[in-house]
Amino acid sequence: MPTLDLLISGGTVVTSSGRRRADVAVRDGRVVAVGRLDADAARVVDAGGLLVLPGGVDSHVHLMDPGDIEREDFPTGTRAAAAAGTTTIVEHSHGAPVRTVADLDTKVSYLTGRSNVDYALAAHAWPGAAGSVAGLWRAGVAFFKVFTCTTHGIPGHGAAALRGHLRATADAGAVSLVHCEDESLTEDAEALLRADGRDDGGLLPEWRDRDAEVVAAVVTALLARRSGARLTIAHVSHPEVAEYLAGERRRGARIWAETCPQYLLLREDEVVEHATFRKFTPPARARSDADEAAMWRLLRDGVLTHVSSDHAPATRDQKTGSMWDVHFGLPGLDTTMPALLDAAARQHLAYEDVARLYAEVPARVYGLWPRKGAVAPGFDADLALVDPDVEWELRDASVLSKAGWTPYDGRRVTGRVIRTYLRGRLVAQDGRPADDRTGRFVPGLGRT
Repeated sequence: MPTLDLLISGGTVVTSSGRRRADVAVRDGRVVAVGRLDADAARVVDAGGLLVLPGGVDSHVHLMDPGDIEREDFPTGTRAAAAAGTTTIVEHSHGAPVRTVADLDTKVSYLTGRSNVDYALAAHAWPGAAGSVAGLWRAGVAFFKVFTCTTHGIPGHGAAALRGHLRATADAGAVSLVHCEDESLTEDAEALLRADGRDDGGLLPEWRDRDAEVVAAVVTALLARRSGARLTIAHVSHPEVAEYLAGERRRGARIWAETCPQYLLLREDEVVEHATFRKFTPPARARSDADEAAMWRLLRDGVLTHVSSDHAPATRDQKTGSMWDVHFGLPGLDTTMPALLDAAARQHLAYEDVARLYAEVPARVYGLWPRKGAVAPGFDADLALVDPDVEWELRDASVLSKAGWTPYDGRRVTGRVIRTYLRGRLVAQDGRPADDRTGRFVPGLGRT
């Protein structure tokens, strides 16, 4: 009998600390050895010329399931994830927010057999409901999503409610993901813009402006430091926010800073032409090559600590209408790993950075380490085999998300995931997902 279920032979294994030519041995869904191996295996895959990266851990995903799934659902969204090399997601749906332990149990039960990749689940924080934190954390949520402005129908936290929530999470040992835009500033801007009769694309960066993001991030970071809470600032859009957060980290705050490809690749003025198809918040901020270069530098240096997709898709029909009324958000699971691999090919990042930013750090922050996030003995055999040299084009027609489009349509990229393994099982090859729904719920760190 073979001693191994799978042997990935002759590839270049990439971790956050380096890369080396090595074989990867898999048994019972886990990596059991990495090195120059001579062992019998039921399946042997020649990975010569390929990079072997940890499968992506995308910690900010919206699949709308359960709820209104016209925009996206777990079967479709996780097919896109698997095809792109992402093997674990942390999901939260604004349409059916998890606010109680019963909500979480119902969602976990509903999602059984609906996912092509492994998944953790987040809860939504509600102003005045800090008493729910400890129970939800013990039940296994990965984090608490907190808004500082009312968005997607979820009420925003003012400073007092935010402080109450953060004190509760500090007591419980829980972690939060905070969407930072100051509600008083966004409300005032909206009132003025509506009074002027504005409905053009250019209203977005005036409505959700830089000051609103900076003010909310500064307040949140200060309260995090004073309370001792652990949290991530979501989708940091420009260097000023990142630098404020770095300052609070130096003072002892336990803060991580997430960013997304849209803040590295899209420009602020694109919303004038593309209008609703660039409606996401915070909006794109980059105005020049220098702005983009600054964001890449902050990623390389660890000031921006990790990357997510913030996958929040809507179809073309759903993105057609008034700037005020259409959904916020972009599809991203199809394109986040390709964008990072291309960044490595262009030397904005190293491949080690890709492993760190899109696997190791999010796994560590949200309690999935040491099961997820690395190619190493004892970890789940969640692997992305990458051809670093292949050039290809991102196209609307290749998007697997229900959105059916991407803001990167026509962009040429270098580097492509050609095989994705989930716990040693092939779940996608050459961009085609297997769709066998073997993904499992992964409880968060507080699960008792």
